[in-house]
Amino acid sequence: MSDDYKTSKEAFVSGMTGSSIGHINMVSLASLISIALYSAVRTRLPSGRPLQLAGEITLLILPLVASVTVFATSPGLLCLMLLVPTVLLLLLPRRESGTYLPSALTHSRMSSRDTNAPRESFSSNIISIPPLPALTTYRSHMLLLTFICILAVDFPVFPRSLAKCETFGASMMDLGVGSFVFSQGIVSAIPLLKKPGHLTQPLLPKLTTVMRKCAPVLLLGLLRTLSVKGTEYPEHVTEYGVHWNFFITLAVIPVVQVLLHPVMVRLPISLLGVVVAIAHQLALSMGGIQSFVLDAPRVGIISANKEGIVSVTGYLAVHLLGLSTGTLVLAPTPSYFRRRQQQLIRSDAVPRRPRTPSSDSDSDDDVTPSAAISASEPRRENDKTATELCSYAVLWWVLLGLLKLFNVGDGVSRRLVNVQYIIWVAAYNATFLLGYLALDLFFFPSPLSKSVYSPTSKLKVHLDPDTLKATRHARSRDFSAGASAPPLLEAINKNGLVLFLLANVATGLINLSMPTMYMSDWSSMLVLILYSFGIAVVAWSCRSRRLWQF
Repeated sequence: MSDDYKTSKEAFVSGMTGSSIGHINMVSLASLISIALYSAVRTRLPSGRPLQLAGEITLLILPLVASVTVFATSPGLLCLMLLVPTVLLLLLPRRESGTYLPSALTHSRMSSRDTNAPRESFSSNIISIPPLPALTTYRSHMLLLTFICILAVDFPVFPRSLAKCETFGASMMDLGVGSFVFSQGIVSAIPLLKKPGHLTQPLLPKLTTVMRKCAPVLLLGLLRTLSVKGTEYPEHVTEYGVHWNFFITLAVIPVVQVLLHPVMVRLPISLLGVVVAIAHQLALSMGGIQSFVLDAPRVGIISANKEGIVSVTGYLAVHLLGLSTGTLVLAPTPSYFRRRQQQLIRSDAVPRRPRTPSSDSDSDDDVTPSAAISASEPRRENDKTATELCSYAVLWWVLLGLLKLFNVGDGVSRRLVNVQYIIWVAAYNATFLLGYLALDLFFFPSPLSKSVYSPTSKLKVHLDPDTLKATRHARSRDFSAGASAPPLLEAINKNGLVLFLLANVATGLINLSMPTMYMSDWSSMLVLILYSFGIAVVAWSCRSRRLWQF
């Protein structure tokens, strides 16, 4: 690669000021409507074989490619093009998929809290965490947008307003980085929900385990640094620094999170995330850190990587807000984890009984019979979850509005990961996760996903445990009943980090093999579609196994 082209390429992706938050929301809305269209096809058209790979790519991936390229300047038009067939399909009668019998429901005067109490009274019990289709869809679409944008930004068909901002500003690519960390925080809630007592275990063994799991990601970061320097690949130094990159950030955050476990026992995780965000902003504004990042010369290893090092605290706050969201949407009820926290606090003064082998295991296969029974009984009341998630989304948007009104942090900055950026990431992701959850409730209504009340007594109706297990088993075999996310999106979510690595490698190879910033729009679109198709094929071929769990 010639020095002139490298310099031109670096200038091509530098100095951006971004777009507006409203425009980014409109661009992202296409992904939500594409799921509505896909769900309408599944529930309204005659039952048959599941959509083939080409059909899923057409409905689920091509709208995302179009939304950040040819339709990026007119996202409303794309949304309308997707919305019209969706509405027309909704006019058709819903395909029958079976009706739950009245005998499957039993009246109970016990509140949901009382119902869950016996199951939550023993910290050694391990509950099962079944997949949440809305979360799978949300994470997969976030990954797909990331895969598409990291290559599309090198083509002129990708608007410069969506590229990463130099210092201050809001853009799609700025949001993608934070969303990746936020979604990582959501899935990090799974071990805490299964065993809340993990928070009170000794720190050193936990640190050793987490560092061992994160070591391969750190190694990837180091290898990426060496490969970029060795091939003289164009790089944007103000993103993370001279040697730092996003893989190193991903490896560091889980380690830092473990150090906060003693605090998480006594403090709501969402509040902890806000506290970390405020502390980070105070360090930026009053501690001179912002001036250091923006103005200090790169004379040593610390100053050379000042953006990456300073942003860790901000990304930790994003991770914690994602973790809090995970404890909300993945648990049987929104208040489940809060009650377990309270039990841990009350049990601190009580001597602990020796752990049984089953309580030390992370495997669901080793639980005791009583725990196994309780693991099969909890069900998510997604309507309650949606209500509480909506309240959090409104809270984050209102807080972001106040921060903008008083100009706290001088605007949104992904480079600094300041408080406005942190709250924006939380508001955006909570809102769109809520959207996917609402679509799931609308297209695939079921007693398994809603709180049911008797029309006469107004008391909560609980499913009979035997019927509940039988219904779950039937739904696991019938995708048309809404038992899972689209198969292609499940495949992408299963191996997200591996595909992220593959997308980075493919992006580098494509940039080394062709002058991307001088290509026409049609040529650019052809390359992007083939690239997206290739990633989808790899994900589909590996859908039956997890290549790497992080």
